[in-house]
Amino acid sequence: MSILSGIRVLDCSIAMAGPFAAQRLGDLGADVVKVEPVTGEWQRHASAGGARGNKINVSFLSLNRNKRSLAVDLKAPDGKALLMDMVKTADVFLQNYRPGVAARLGVDYETLSALNPRLIYVSMSGYGEDGPYKNYPGQDLLLQSMSGAMMSSGSADQPPSPAGQFLVDSVAAYTAFEGVLAALFHRERTGEGQKVEVNMLDAIATIQMQELSVFTVGKKPQTRSAEPHAHCYIRAPYGVFETTDGYVTVAMANLQKLGKVIADPFFDGLDDEVDSWKHRDEIYARVKTALKTRSSADWLAAMREVDIWCGPVYGYEELVNDPQVAHNGTFVEYDHPTEGRVKTPGFPIKFSKTPSKIERGAPLVGEHSREILREAGKSDAVIEALITAGVVKQD
Repeated sequence: MSILSGIRVLDCSIAMAGPFAAQRLGDLGADVVKVEPVTGEWQRHASAGGARGNKINVSFLSLNRNKRSLAVDLKAPDGKALLMDMVKTADVFLQNYRPGVAARLGVDYETLSALNPRLIYVSMSGYGEDGPYKNYPGQDLLLQSMSGAMMSSGSADQPPSPAGQFLVDSVAAYTAFEGVLAALFHRERTGEGQKVEVNMLDAIATIQMQELSVFTVGKKPQTRSAEPHAHCYIRAPYGVFETTDGYVTVAMANLQKLGKVIADPFFDGLDDEVDSWKHRDEIYARVKTALKTRSSADWLAAMREVDIWCGPVYGYEELVNDPQVAHNGTFVEYDHPTEGRVKTPGFPIKFSKTPSKIERGAPLVGEHSREILREAGKSDAVIEALITAGVVKQD
């Protein structure tokens, strides 16, 4: 038995943050019903990198495993009635509509909790459900730029640099996932459901707990200097350095040891906690010049021998084939009926007694509509009438 077996989730979310949070619940055994329009959820039609797949593009495939699809027109009275019936026995309802949309659709917390007081209602938004920015688009890059994170790395003469992944979406998904688990635990104790609100702005601000506290409590300004340090609040050397055949990273090295490895007498007598700030750019520049003279493997071996913190700079090809990644089982593989063999990151938490598992890949549009509606007590005649009327789609 999986850890969330018996928990029914109605996933009415779109794009990345909501579906990713719901997928994580499915990985732990929850029965996740993806409630999507008869034309399919937005992400089915928006492919990252142009990776479209056969019937399911890779973006949707990556965010919707361990779900069943119910394709239904919620604007049709019969379609909305189906959803309301399912809410009565659901454990979790998750949506990331823009503020005000849930109320207009009649699926706001007040309405649904009146039908089912035990319901955990998760509302995800970009900036919060009220306030001056509530109607702004909650898109990842826009939140990254607003969060201040882009100004914590790089050099002063370079433009701010965004993360190379959808960082805010991912953090918001993890935050919602955590909120659902906490709310389910509360319900286990008390029997009562509740509303769980998660917004992307607060989520990305919170993971900068240390940096923002250094600014607000320590009164240290967020100052980028001349060299491209990887973090404005971490002492030198801290960043990415070119070698003869690639790049390596060096982090907070002992200056005495580092000076010996790169054969630079400038480092003799320097104090890690004082001089690494006083000479931050010069230290970076000297390390940068020295590391261009040998290969990445040579430098990593020499630095690791004296316990200098360092590492390789990977692309995805190197990451996927790394021996530690293979040992950890970071990636999982499974067969999908239309997309073939799928290799993708798995669930990162290991439970000794209730491990996560993949029971199905991402569903086709409405692939499970008949099955789900039968479970909801609808007769075959009613289901076929709904499909014929276009209220429900069965792929």
